Amino acid sequence: MLWWWMLGGATVILAAVMGLLFYALRTDTPRRAPSTLMLLGGAGMALPLLVLTLLLVFSLRTGEALLPRANGETPFRVEAHARQWWWEFIYPDVEGRPLHTAGELHIPAGRAVEVRVVAHDVIHSFWVPRLGGKMDAIPGHPNRIRLQADAPGTYRGQCAEFCGVQHTFMGFLVIAHAEDRFGERMQALARPPAADHPGAADFAASCGACHSADARRPHGAGPNLAGVASRRWLGGGALADDAPDRFIRWIARHPELKPGSREPDHALLPADAAGRIARFLEDLR
Repeated sequence: MLWWWMLGGATVILAAVMGLLFYALRTDTPRRAPSTLMLLGGAGMALPLLVLTLLLVFSLRTGEALLPRANGETPFRVEAHARQWWWEFIYPDVEGRPLHTAGELHIPAGRAVEVRVVAHDVIHSFWVPRLGGKMDAIPGHPNRIRLQADAPGTYRGQCAEFCGVQHTFMGFLVIAHAEDRFGERMQALARPPAADHPGAADFAASCGACHSADARRPHGAGPNLAGVASRRWLGGGALADDAPDRFIRWIARHPELKPGSREPDHALLPADAAGRIARFLEDLR
């Protein structure tokens, strides 16, 4: 029924505006011109004030009604931290220490999800068009939005506030899982990387100052890379998952793929070390 009310209100407003337009365009009969006070006070102030007040009351009531209801169940909590130009996602309610990931937000399907939206540099905006409205991420002022995916699936998200040169590639994905699969995904993300992997030492030496590969141990200024090999893309959409040798390409060419990125240039990194790091990242699932 909501759309009927919206259509009816829009029709009334359109009819009023068109009526005023036709009145202004009439030239076939002589008439006395309305006073300036009538035009400014009536059509310029009273009518817009009335319309905007009604729209405000309607939007406040319907906006609250459109939020997913928890129905007695505690909403699943996550945090979305906006940075130039990537999204960090934190799961504070998982067993043990909170999990930190980036680029992809995993949620349980059929359950209300409360997202705490935070910014660390400039104003961003959290937006998943198929799941809900926008919520600004403002430095020093956390906001909250509630989402719900009724069925498992993948939903595209995007920063909806221009935030710099790589605003276009500040995308993310929301992946809704069936309840049992969601638990499996959380467990997979919580597994620490293999310390004896041939590329672990190279990763720690060349990337460890900015990145962590362990979702339980966040540190540094760059995205957490736990589970990075299972992500659909790199760099917020700058490089798709079907790109051949995508990790080698990202290590060698990220200044071209995402200009303005704060990741240091790895031009001096030996090719054999870059190869070992790429294989290490390919095993982070």
